[in-house]
Order: sequence, then C-alpha cells, then structure tokens
Amino acid sequence: MINLLAFNIPFISIFVLMITAFITPLLPLKKRLPEKFSCCVIGFTAILSLYLLYSLTNSGQSLTFNFPMGHFPAPWGNELRAGPLEAVLSFFFCAAMFLSLTGNFSSTAEDISPARRQIFCVLVNLLTASLLALTYTNDLFTAYVFIEINTIAACAIVVVKEGASTVRAALRYLIMSLVGSGLVMIAICLLYDLTGHLLMQNMHGAIKVLMITKEYTMPLTVSLALITVGLGIKSALYPFASWLPDAHGTSTNASSAILSGLVLKGHIFALIKIYYRVFGLDVIHFLRMDTVIFILGIIAMIMGSIHALKQSNIKRMIAWSSVAQVGYIFLGIGLNTAAGIAAACLHIIVHACVKPMLFTAAGGLSTAAGHKKNLHALMGTFYINRWAGLGLIAGACSMMGIPAFAGFASKLSLTLASFDNPFIVWALAALAASSVLNALYYVPAVIVILTKNKDAVLETHEQPTLLYKISMFVFLALNFYLGLFCMPLLRLITRGVNVL
Repeated sequence: MINLLAFNIPFISIFVLMITAFITPLLPLKKRLPEKFSCCVIGFTAILSLYLLYSLTNSGQSLTFNFPMGHFPAPWGNELRAGPLEAVLSFFFCAAMFLSLTGNFSSTAEDISPARRQIFCVLVNLLTASLLALTYTNDLFTAYVFIEINTIAACAIVVVKEGASTVRAALRYLIMSLVGSGLVMIAICLLYDLTGHLLMQNMHGAIKVLMITKEYTMPLTVSLALITVGLGIKSALYPFASWLPDAHGTSTNASSAILSGLVLKGHIFALIKIYYRVFGLDVIHFLRMDTVIFILGIIAMIMGSIHALKQSNIKRMIAWSSVAQVGYIFLGIGLNTAAGIAAACLHIIVHACVKPMLFTAAGGLSTAAGHKKNLHALMGTFYINRWAGLGLIAGACSMMGIPAFAGFASKLSLTLASFDNPFIVWALAALAASSVLNALYYVPAVIVILTKNKDAVLETHEQPTLLYKISMFVFLALNFYLGLFCMPLLRLITRGVNVL
C-alpha cells in the first residue's frame, strides 16, 4: 500500500512550486535569496518525486489522484495520475532544472539585472510547476491551462535578459507558441464536443465507441492532427522549429538549458499521454498518424543536424542539435509500439540531462573566451575551464551515440524498438545518418576547445565557481549513469508505459 505522503506528492509538488512563485517576489535581493530559495524548493520537489518513485516501485501500483474543482468531481474537476513513468520523469525534470540553475548561478548574475532576478525566479517556479502538471495531469482541461502557463513563462525567461535581439526572439517564440496553443485548444473543444468528457480515460472509452460505429471519423482525424501540429510547434518539431535557435542564441545560459532540456520535453510527454491514453495506439494507427509522426521524426533528425552544421555560434549549433534530438523522440513515438514509446521516453530523460549540460558547458567556455560565442573564439578554452570542456566533450559523445555515454543507451533502445516496424530500414538509416551528421559538427567543436591558443588563454582569468564544478560533476555523473546502467531505468520506464 502507498502511504499518505506518497499519495499526495503530485499535488504537493505542484502546489508548493506555485506558492513559491508568489513568495519569491517578497524576498529581499540581498545575497540572492530569491534564487537560492527557488533552487531549494525545486531540489525539495526532486526529492519528493524520488520518494514517490520508490513507493510506486515497491508497491507496483499505478495510482489515480482525484482533486475536485469547486463542487464538481472528475471528469469535470481536476485529476492527477501517477505511475512509475510519471514519477521517474518528474524526478529527472526537477533534477535537471535544479542543476541548470545552480550550474549557471554566476552567469545569471551577469546576464540579468537585479531588478529582474525576482521575476526570473517566479518564471522558473511556474515553469517547473507546469512541467509537473503536464506530467501528472489526467484531464485535458488542466493540461491546456498549464500549457498556457508554460508558454507565458517560457517566453518570458527569454526576454528577461535585456536587449533588442532578445525581445525579437521572445516575440517570435510567443507568436509560434500561441499558434500551437490555439490549435490544441480547438482540438480539445472538438474532442469534448464528440465525447462529452475531459478526463482522459473517459474520452478513450467514448472514442472507442465512435471508432466501432465509424461515426465522426473525420472530426477525430482533424482533432488528432491539430493536437499533433500544436504540440509539435511547441516542442520544436521540424519544420516548426525556426523559433528555437533565436530563442537560445539570445537568452541566458540558464534559460537556454531550461528551454531545450525541459520545456520541449513537457509538451512531448503531454502528446505521448494524449496518443496513448486518449486515442490509443490502435486508433493512432488507423488514422495513419503514426506514419506521419515517423516521417516527421526522420526529417527532423536530418534537417536539424544539417542546420547545426551551418552555425558558427555555439549556442545556435546546440539549439539546432536539439531539433535533431526531438526528431529521435518523435521517431520512437511513430513506431507506435510500447517498446517505441519506452525508447522515446528514455531519450526524453537523456536529452533532459545532456542538453542542459551542453548549454551550461557552452556558457562556461564562452565566459572563458571573454563572453564570445563564436566557435573559433573558443579555441583553447578547455584549459581555462576544464569542467566546461569535459561537459562539452561528454555531451558531444552522448549526442553522437558513443558507447558508455547516455545517448548511446537511448539510440540503442530506439534501434531495437525499430525491428518490429515495417519501416525498419528507414529508421536504421536515419539513426545512422543522424549520428554521422552529429559527429560532423560536434567533433570540430571539441577539437577547437582542445587546440591550445596562448593568446586566448591570456584574455581572461575567470575561473569556474565551486557551485559550477559541483553541478557539472553531477551532470557528468548522470550522463555516465544513463549510459552504463540504463537497463534498470528502461525496465522501469517500460513498466510505466504498460500502465500508462
């Protein structure tokens, strides 16, 4: 049996983060108390998620938590659902958010004016709360509410760094995100009209009846397409990803790490839940959406890497690399099997840990080069900030799929899951081609930072802080853990997918 604390952890985690967002503006700026308080709360939610995962693993249950909205119970009220998959994703999301903030603590002080740091803390807490809500929610109304909260907070953490370029990037991001949110809202309205429900399981039962009777097949197809495109835009699925490099290239290092590693993944997991829990894999296959997602995933894997090859700015290069990695996740979803979904979820976790490490490393190397972001300006910076250099090298090896690194484990899982798909040749070819393309832009970046340049070394004497070193060490440890000991985690994810 699950104890009372574990039973209430999903609600407590979201509620505490929302309350923290209201408290941080009231805290004094002295000694950066709002930022420290936010980090502590996010770390606390990570511990709670780990405890929930431990409790669920021991009990073997998938629990449903009901929280009535006003006087109305579910399916009209809010409902949260927690299983092994939700618990493990929540832990890694919170852990990656915590490390993204602590690893970029010093650079945040340089990039954000003191007057805006409290706002930044508010936005970070709202983002974390929305990620957990999207992970735990079991009704589409709550999902849409937190998608909008996520959208506003994500766009705002871009513009929190002052400058004309950041305003342009944030406006472009906001417009694209609002288009995606609008499409999702229209789809939810259609589904509610067709099924009369907002709770995911209830909608699933109604959709099954509609498919048996062959009624309203076209409206169902339209609603599924709108949700896919809407969340595809918000998760930077190619060709809807043109806003991402600008948002990363102009924002703070912490914002880039959060946007790429976490915000995109929250929307992808929401899409997985809607596919799996609302429509069902049989309906997805009948409406041919699995084929569409599979093709879009392959295109994203290739085109994201091709765009990354053309970049001279390291943050923009890593941002386009994120587009390619999102393609891997959608390829796994497009396989339309439990194994494919599990492999996609594993890659979500891998990317949530590795990509913030890459952006944190890029920020450290940029600081070592005198705050320059051009790749050629980073020559020899490994010898100034070895922790950042190790982070970039480990992240590059992971993205290329080198054995013993995190990316190898998830790419291997995707490869094995592809053997049950009739398009296995295309899947394997795309996985191989994308890995080669990853090497074509990550290897030169690694060579540049390892190439000694005495002039570059003399440009700066800034050394990484102890907090930066600790954060990068934990990032590296997670990278190797996911690469060397991924099988227990993959079994846990598979178990979670089976009760999703």
